[in-house]
Amino acid sequence: MTELDLYLAASTRDNTRQSYQAALRHFEVEWGGLLPASSDSVAHYLAQYGATLSISTLRQRLAALAAWHQEHGFGDPTRNPIVRKVLRGVQAIHPAEQKRAAPLQIEQLAQVDSRLTYLIECTRAAGDRAAALRHLRDRALFLLGFWRGFRSDELSRLRVEHIRVVQGEGMECYLPRTKTDRYLKGQTFRVPQLSRMCPVSAYLDWVQAADLQDGPVFRRVDRWGNLGDDPLNVDSLLPLLRRVLATSEIDAAELYSTHSLRRGFASWAAANGWDLKTLMEHVGWKSAQSALRYIELADPFNQQRIEKSLKDR
Repeated sequence: MTELDLYLAASTRDNTRQSYQAALRHFEVEWGGLLPASSDSVAHYLAQYGATLSISTLRQRLAALAAWHQEHGFGDPTRNPIVRKVLRGVQAIHPAEQKRAAPLQIEQLAQVDSRLTYLIECTRAAGDRAAALRHLRDRALFLLGFWRGFRSDELSRLRVEHIRVVQGEGMECYLPRTKTDRYLKGQTFRVPQLSRMCPVSAYLDWVQAADLQDGPVFRRVDRWGNLGDDPLNVDSLLPLLRRVLATSEIDAAELYSTHSLRRGFASWAAANGWDLKTLMEHVGWKSAQSALRYIELADPFNQQRIEKSLKDR
């Protein structure tokens, strides 16, 4: 890889690049399309999979095709009106409600924290270093993911050398790249020290027990208690999360995803009087629309509000 290739690769987030590569393989290999593509072929591709792929997946496939053509100096066929019309037609004929992960409630977070704390004590007493390390890691991951509202890829990219603990106040987590950081300036997230379910103490317990001086924060722990050098793969976080929830006796663990921590915090903050601007700044959202999609209202049917009005009459 040349220096030019290295810098070009670094300009795109790893998971975005991987998803785009998968989308291009689907277009070329599975469907038999050719690159560069014509707007007519892209329209036929959408029509072929309009009944089987979700609208969000089709949009992602179009984004991948657009990026390939732009990078290689070709005109973007996805901007043609016929492509946009076909996409709207697919959405009209195959409407589908957007699936959202169940938000992790504060009571459930407390249940997970209590269970993992108990397991840490038991495995330490039994001399099972590997199991104790895994429980310490998972506790830090849950508490940091919830209170900071991190995305799964942000959790996997946290590095010890980019975290600074301020005793008695909290810690600062620097990420050189985030999803909304278009200009790659990096962003620092502040995490508060709390009196209970504290993400800072959970982080310190984990890195001290694992003797981490630098490198990825969250890593694989093998059966002998050895730590991997690489960060946990983003795809491994979902089964990890659901396994911990099931172990903590949270009902219907399969309904939760890695977005559940982020949605849970946003819903908790909104229910506790956080204004939208403060919530956006804390989590890192750039638009109110993005933030509102994550908030689960405490009274979604407005039943309590209406009943109160009826009683006051």
